[in-house]
Amino acid sequence: MLLDKIYYTVDSLEGDYAYLRKDGDAPGETKCVARALLPPEIAEGSRLVYEMMEYSLSE
Repeated sequence: MLLDKIYYTVDSLEGDYAYLRKDGDAPGETKCVARALLPPEIAEGSRLVYEMMEYSLSE
């Protein structure tokens, strides 16, 4: 399970934090992540992949 890819969409950006919605989850459920852990070029609506304990932009 830890090595699986998990896909997220950036729901909103608020200061030093980003709120991510896991693909397939209900629209109201978000995960708060420090922007320092995310690629600097993200914007609202960006699609991310979480793999090997790192976030990167999805291709």
